[in-house]
Amino acid sequence: MKLLLLLSFFLLARLPVGAQTKPVKIVFDVTSKDTLTQQTAIRHVSLMAESYPQSYFEVVIYGGAMNMVVSGKSTVSKAIQKLSGNTKVSFKVCEYTMKRAGVDKSQLLPGVSTVPDGIIEIVTRQGEGWGYIKEAHN
Repeated sequence: MKLLLLLSFFLLARLPVGAQTKPVKIVFDVTSKDTLTQQTAIRHVSLMAESYPQSYFEVVIYGGAMNMVVSGKSTVSKAIQKLSGNTKVSFKVCEYTMKRAGVDKSQLLPGVSTVPDGIIEIVTRQGEGWGYIKEAHN
């Protein structure tokens, strides 16, 4: 009887673990020119993509963060290229920001795509039920 109770307890104790791995969809908002903030965003996406492999992550870059995805200027280019190989992780940069910064699509890191408006992209994702993270560091 004790063995049966112990076995039942063990099986029930494992149930919540499965619930914690439910897939999520998260959009990350990166606007800071601060490279530490950009590194923080990459670290968060990397760890979450590894911990939740069935989940989707989208990093939307606009404003001062433009150089994060520009060849020769990015301090996180290797990490972005590595993450871009994951089909559940995407990097999207605002075309309005590109125009203001005088950046052409050919200057973007491989694996980075564009959206017409970064803010509208984020709002659209939120409307589709995606979670939202505004990246910053302390």
